[in-house]
Amino acid sequence: MAEQKRDYYEVLGIDKNADDAAIKKAYRQLAKKYHPDMNPGNQEAEKKFKEASEAYAVLSDPDKRRQYDQFGHAAFEGGAGGGGFGGFDFTGADMGDIFGDIFGDLFGGGRSRRANNGPMQGANLRAQIRVTFEEAVFGCDKEIELTLKDECGKCNGTGAKPGTSPITCTKCGGKGQVVYTQQSLFGMVQNVRTCPDCNGTGKVIKEKCPDCYGTGYISNKKKIAVTVPAGIDNGQSIRIRGKGEPGVNGGPRGDLLVEVLVSRHPIFQRQDTNIYSTAPISFVTAALGGTVRIKTVDGEVEYDVKAGTQTDTRVRLKGKGVPSLRNKNVRGDHYVTLVVQVPTDLSKDAKEALRAYDDAVNGIAPSGKGGKAKKRFMDKVKEALDE
Repeated sequence: MAEQKRDYYEVLGIDKNADDAAIKKAYRQLAKKYHPDMNPGNQEAEKKFKEASEAYAVLSDPDKRRQYDQFGHAAFEGGAGGGGFGGFDFTGADMGDIFGDIFGDLFGGGRSRRANNGPMQGANLRAQIRVTFEEAVFGCDKEIELTLKDECGKCNGTGAKPGTSPITCTKCGGKGQVVYTQQSLFGMVQNVRTCPDCNGTGKVIKEKCPDCYGTGYISNKKKIAVTVPAGIDNGQSIRIRGKGEPGVNGGPRGDLLVEVLVSRHPIFQRQDTNIYSTAPISFVTAALGGTVRIKTVDGEVEYDVKAGTQTDTRVRLKGKGVPSLRNKNVRGDHYVTLVVQVPTDLSKDAKEALRAYDDAVNGIAPSGKGGKAKKRFMDKVKEALDE
């Protein structure tokens, strides 16, 4: 006696009013759990997988679901000849679509889309340009040379010799797709693939255009203007609409994506919209204070160093950084690390002045100089170090 089949809704664990999305979600969960590849050698898992696949094949098809709701399993009994799952005939069921959609995430890549003879946008092209640090900060105009495809003027993009036309592909009947049947563990299943003779176009060119050799396109070198926006960073891309590959069947051209490579600067470093650098200051300026000139992307600016400034002190030059890509009037800051330079090649007078300075700091009066010398020793230090 044949085993009694379970209700398909019960198999998938869904309500009889479930919509297509709920049916697919329920089957996806069961298929991932019981698929033979995930349970090698487990006959019980294979049985449950087949049971769930049969339920999904029926309930995901509006006509079969309507028949099942009206007649139950009896709707598919007889005439199956033992094919498919215990009496259900899978001949004609597009299991390639079902399993391509359900197991795309398991096996990587998802299902392949059916061929589409409608207009399709062309592929995007990629290119690179190199700019200086300053050009990236303030923006600039560049020009690149690319080889682009244009519609052949002789055949108007048909690829056929003038006076002739492409003919309907005999292999696919102009559909751009071919259906093939093969045996699987589910029985006989059908899959749809792009026609190999016409590559999915549904047309075959018998006499090719002598200018484009049947491609429908002519390649030409063209100069493309690229506007680099102020504030762009290394590795970011600029999209130029309509400068990519030509579209298919009257579709629009793709885009050109230009990656910007920013050359390194010998002084400045960038992080987001802020700029960082170091600036040397003399020992005397650090001790006594004074004005120094600091290089920025806007040119040199003057900065007043406070007396007693220590090496590695960081100062902020507000608004001297990189403009924001969203609003070039909004700029980051420039952070400068002040580095005190210790003199390495001192004259005799400079050395004596430093010793006098050291004696004064330690409360030791210079011998033979008296009080007047004490008052002027810092001036001597400065004069000696400035020589």
